[in-house]
Amino acid sequence: MNLLLALPVLLPVTAAGVSMGLRNHPTAQRWLSTGVLAAVVVTAFALLVLADRHGPLVLSAGGWQAPTGIALVADRLAALLLSISLLVALAVLVFAVGQGAADPGHGRTAAFHPAYLTLTAGVGLVFLSGDLFNLFVAFEMALGASYVLITLDAGERRTRAGMTYTVISLTSSMLFLTAIGLLYAATGTVSLAQLGERTAGLPDGVAAALGLLLLVVFGIKSALVPLHFWLPDSYPTAPAPITAVFAALLTKMGVYAMVRTQTLVFPREGPWVLLAVLAIATMLVGILGALAQDDINRLLCFTLVSHIGFMLFGLALFDVAGLTGTILYIVHHIVVQATLFLVAGLVVRRAGTPDLRRLECLPPPAVLLAVLFLPPALSLSGIPPFSGFVAKLALLQAGLAEGGPAAYALVAAALLTSLLTLGAMVRLGRRVFLGGREEAGRGGGRLLPEPDAGNGPGAPRTPRVQLRLMAGAAAGMALTGLALAVCAGPLARISERAAEDLLRQDTYRTAVLVTEGHR
Repeated sequence: MNLLLALPVLLPVTAAGVSMGLRNHPTAQRWLSTGVLAAVVVTAFALLVLADRHGPLVLSAGGWQAPTGIALVADRLAALLLSISLLVALAVLVFAVGQGAADPGHGRTAAFHPAYLTLTAGVGLVFLSGDLFNLFVAFEMALGASYVLITLDAGERRTRAGMTYTVISLTSSMLFLTAIGLLYAATGTVSLAQLGERTAGLPDGVAAALGLLLLVVFGIKSALVPLHFWLPDSYPTAPAPITAVFAALLTKMGVYAMVRTQTLVFPREGPWVLLAVLAIATMLVGILGALAQDDINRLLCFTLVSHIGFMLFGLALFDVAGLTGTILYIVHHIVVQATLFLVAGLVVRRAGTPDLRRLECLPPPAVLLAVLFLPPALSLSGIPPFSGFVAKLALLQAGLAEGGPAAYALVAAALLTSLLTLGAMVRLGRRVFLGGREEAGRGGGRLLPEPDAGNGPGAPRTPRVQLRLMAGAAAGMALTGLALAVCAGPLARISERAAEDLLRQDTYRTAVLVTEGHR
């Protein structure tokens, strides 16, 4: 069964190579990409079931045991995030096919499918990596593919934004490689299973400096304030499916790496005040930035930044309850943020503009879009009974149970941010879905988007089947968000077990270091 661990990486990478050979056959590319992602989604959920029942699963590449060889590890946390991430990647691919972003005949190149498959392989490898250097390689796989995706068919504005994104990503990668070199020099290993024991023997100042360096590295990748400035200038320029998958997955890879390294390599007792301050700043700066935006994509990007703070809230507490809330929030946010960007893509496609001032003057979009927008918007705001409420409630309960100035400050910031998020979502919904009511008779009462809605008036007709694919993908994500709320009990229980595993490092170490001489 451990061989299943290779499939989320091996299948997409192999398919990416095959897809390059099919660059003149877009239909075959679409079927190949969709089929492979569907297969890895099934594999990821199988890994989740096995990891929850039997503990961490480990695959030693080439038969070389860790720490000498490369280890792929699927514990509860990795398998849970892998499953939900690949599910979102599949839905976004369906949306992209419907929109035409994946087709050479629609102004893009045949590189989309190979790049997208490589991106998903990188995402899978990030969650499954058992050592820091392999984690670095995984990030570079995903980021290399993202450079291609963000600049496909790019004009001047997107090229400029893509350069900003690339430079910042390369800077964080250089810092990451530096941190790996310093850790190896100090401990003699890059295995996550060994690093925790080795760093415990380092002088306090050295261990603290190395921990802070990794915090900066993953803070850049996850858009932690004040390292967030690149994200709102980069993501909104890409096509809707690219923005959706970046927002849903790439920042969460950074959060996951931060959670994994800080709990396994640099464990601590009690709340981490520095991270609590950064979490508060991220929540408040992000949501205040969102309230100041008149562009639907930039508004959603700033809310993305803001809600990274909720994920750091639980990590800053460094206890089971806090980490449970963090895991719940990551799962909820992956789905909700992808849904909002897909719905925004449909809105912008119809209107031909992301400008809220112009959208407010247009007839309201199809009723279906308002229906798809409402659940993720309310969930993001923490309104019951949606999944966002469940995750925020877990965080608030953890903060109140912990007590102390840092925890109470986190609780207060989370409540204020939730209230401001609700205000931002209400403002967005009012301007997009209630604007131009005097012209509603010209299209606002439709259930579905009109077939020729592509990118505003005068754009080429979009076939109805493509619109149905796009709307179906967004609807599937909205229903997934509702399913998370319905399954809140089982999800909370597996998240709690995953949090316990994070703080009980011996479970991970024993599973990876199978030979007695390496324990």
